[in-house]
Amino acid sequence: MSTALIIGMLLFMVASGLSLIFGVLGVINFAHGAFYMAGAYFAYAAYQLTASFLVAFLAGAIGVGIIGVLFERFIMSRVYGKDVLMQLLVCYATILIFDDLVKIIAGPEYKMMGLPEVFALPPFEFAGGFIPPYYVFMIAVSFSIGACLWFVIEKTRLGKIVRALAVNPQMVGALGVNTTLLYAAVFGFGSLLAGVAGALAAPTRTLTPGMGLSILIESFIVTVIGGMGSITGALVAALLIGFIRAFGAIGFPLFVDGIMFGLMALVLIIKPTGLFGRKPVQ
Repeated sequence: MSTALIIGMLLFMVASGLSLIFGVLGVINFAHGAFYMAGAYFAYAAYQLTASFLVAFLAGAIGVGIIGVLFERFIMSRVYGKDVLMQLLVCYATILIFDDLVKIIAGPEYKMMGLPEVFALPPFEFAGGFIPPYYVFMIAVSFSIGACLWFVIEKTRLGKIVRALAVNPQMVGALGVNTTLLYAAVFGFGSLLAGVAGALAAPTRTLTPGMGLSILIESFIVTVIGGMGSITGALVAALLIGFIRAFGAIGFPLFVDGIMFGLMALVLIIKPTGLFGRKPVQ
């Protein structure tokens, strides 16, 4: 149960940023997995320097957020409205660059951050099982960020502007909103969510160049199942995939990927916009 929640919430952090960027900017950010990897390595480096998990967490999140803003302004903004293949090529080139930079700076060998001392506490007993305190922390942080993101998008004036930007950016610009700044902010925040996921995963995962590829693929599955641009859909789909991953590894370990892709195909057949997706405005 706890394993499913952990997998699901990490996927949600990555997929919600991916969904937010696509829903507002219409860009398939294939480099999103590289941002997840960067968040993990930033957290690892900061923890080695300071031995503070708080500093490591903030370094992973804010560092990747800044990279996301720079990436949007200097690279992705050049391919807005261009062919999807051009966007994918740009993102794939970015993945290769990030992987090589990690090998040059941190080395190609595996890294282990280790569990911070502050979480070296007895596990909590829940539903007949035991959950380490750090896992509880991961789940709580992910849920809290997800709830805040949903509230901002659905219930605030800023959220209304962001949703309007996704539908008619020209009209939003005509009303005096700096759309260039808003594009950068949305892309940066979406990237920051990937950095948060990487920073949260660093103490429990092995860090290696290219580690973002597998979570990127699963995040796309989550985004497709939940519906592009839907934060609620990303949460529901991420938890669903988390349970498939956790319990599938026990019951049918050789066919877990097949079930995930089969579920995605089934959703596309029944509801092409995803479980919580909306039909595009004509």
